[in-house]
Amino acid sequence: MIYYPGWRNQSVNIQKIEKITDETYLNLYRIDYSDRKDQKKTWVYASRNKSLEMGNNQKTPNAVVIVPFHVEKQKLIVIREFRVTLNGWQYGFPAGLVEEDEDLISAARRELMEETGLELTRVTLKSPVIYSSPGVTDESLCIMYVECKGSPSGQFLEDSEDIEVMMVSRKEAGQLLADPSLKFDVKAWMVLKDYARMDCSPMDFSSIEGS
Repeated sequence: MIYYPGWRNQSVNIQKIEKITDETYLNLYRIDYSDRKDQKKTWVYASRNKSLEMGNNQKTPNAVVIVPFHVEKQKLIVIREFRVTLNGWQYGFPAGLVEEDEDLISAARRELMEETGLELTRVTLKSPVIYSSPGVTDESLCIMYVECKGSPSGQFLEDSEDIEVMMVSRKEAGQLLADPSLKFDVKAWMVLKDYARMDCSPMDFSSIEGS
């Protein structure tokens, strides 16, 4: 790894953080800061965190994203979900917020059952705390690759959730990716791309690190 820090005269300096909305699950914050040339600037971002403190090393992410592989069917589980912000359908994976005092595996098991009706049987790979879109939010998440079993069901969906469950082969994943009219979650697009071209299940990604 080669690192080139030499063009920085000084670091960005955050001076003030102000909460500007008061919603239940997501709020807007305004940051006053000076850039590396000491110019005063403002940034507005969304956060799920209750604390105004920034840069704290989170041990538990805000959310978990589940990449489920159905062992019996030998297919990847993908969901097609209506997203209000897109005014349309998006292809992605089951996901949801981690509840207070809930461990990640319990959150993944709960969300998978709620959104697909499928039962988590084994966790095969888990990411560290990562960040979804730091230009607009400090939301953190964990991506968890799991094996599952059962038959898809919408029995446990919340009223606000409109989700269709898909079992996708590698060939079908390639066909989805080739359709320019479809909207994808960025994480789903990356996983599906690798799944479509690899001669292994998505659970085997951990064995090819660096490839």
